[in-house]
Amino acid sequence: MERGASSFLKFFRFVEDSEPEKHLIFIISNHFEPGWLENGTCGIEQQLRRLEKWKKRAFSIGSSITDHDGTKFRHTYFFPAEQYERRLIEHLVELRLAGLGEVEIHLHHGVDKPDTVENLRRSLVNFRDTLAEEHKLLSRWEGIGQPMYAFVHGNLALANVTGGKFCGVDSEMRILHETGCYADMTLPSAPDRSQVPVINKIYECALPLEQRAPHREAIPLKVFGSRPTLPVIFQGPLILSWAYGNSPLPKIENGCLSSGFRNDLQRLKHWMDANIIVKGRPEWIFIKLFCHGFFDSDIDFCIGEEAKRFFSEILEYCDKSGHKVHFATAREAVNIALAAVDGFSGNPNDFRDYKLKSISS
Repeated sequence: MERGASSFLKFFRFVEDSEPEKHLIFIISNHFEPGWLENGTCGIEQQLRRLEKWKKRAFSIGSSITDHDGTKFRHTYFFPAEQYERRLIEHLVELRLAGLGEVEIHLHHGVDKPDTVENLRRSLVNFRDTLAEEHKLLSRWEGIGQPMYAFVHGNLALANVTGGKFCGVDSEMRILHETGCYADMTLPSAPDRSQVPVINKIYECALPLEQRAPHREAIPLKVFGSRPTLPVIFQGPLILSWAYGNSPLPKIENGCLSSGFRNDLQRLKHWMDANIIVKGRPEWIFIKLFCHGFFDSDIDFCIGEEAKRFFSEILEYCDKSGHKVHFATAREAVNIALAAVDGFSGNPNDFRDYKLKSISS
C-alpha cells in the first residue's frame, strides 16, 4: 500500500481527475431495533420516545440532503419480527409516507436453541402479512400476488451458516424464497464468522436453496442474464483499508455507518473501488451501507449532523466530478438491478419501481 507523498498524490488525483460518469446508488440498511439496550431491552414507552427523536432527525436530514433526482436521504428500516408493536410501526409508516424510507423484515431466531422449519416459516409469514395487511407496507411483484420483502438476518447467521447458532434451519434460503423474500441484505458480516467467501457481489445462490448456506457460492447478476432465482444476495462493500490511523495492520471496511470509521472521501473511494455492479453495467455502482439505529455512539453517523456533513461532502464531490448520487431503498435498488439484468441503462432513477411495486402506492 502506498504511503506518504505518493499516497497523498494518488488521493488528490481521485478528487480532481475527470472520470467517466458513474451513478452511485446508496442503500442504507438499518438494523432497526428501538428496544435495543447493551444489556437487554427497554420498555415500550422508552422505545416510543426514541422513535420520536429518530423521526425528528430523519425529517431534518431529509429536508437538507437530497440526491441528484431530488430524492430525500432515506434508510430502509429492517424491523425485527419478534419485536413487533403496532405503535412502533405506525411511526415508520409516517416516515414511509414522507419519502424518508421503507420498512422490510429483520428476524432474530434460534437464539436459545436451534429454530425449526415450521416456526421460522410461521414467524416470517405472520409478520409479512401483518406489515402488508395492517400497515400497507412491503411490495408485490408487478403489484399482484403475495407480499414480498427484503431480509436481514438477526445475528448475521443467514441460512444456518454458523452451524446451528442463531438460526438452526439449513433450508432457510428455501423458506425465504417461498415466503416472498426478493433480496437478502445481511452481508457483509466480516469479521464475524458468518461471512462467506463471496464478496462485493449482487448474485443468486449457486447451490440448492435447501442446503445450509447456499449463498457461499455465487452466480453474479449480469446484463441480459436470466431472471435470478430469488432471493438475490445483495452485498455491501468489503475491503481492507490502511487509511484509518497509524496501525501497520489494515482495518476491515464493511460499509458500517458508525463512530468506528472516519467519514471522508477516502472512504467513498473504498466503496467505489469495491465495484458492486450488475456485470455489463459498470456505470451503475451499488453502495449498500448498514447501521444499527439505536447504538448511542452511532446515531450521529447514520442520521444526525455527522451524516449530514458526510453525505453533503459526497454530493459536492459528485457535482464536481460529474457523478450522480441516488438514494434508494432496498426495494428500489433491487428494481434497478433487475432493470440492468433486463438490459436497461441510462438514469437508474427511471427504474425505482420496475418490478416490485409498493403496496401503499
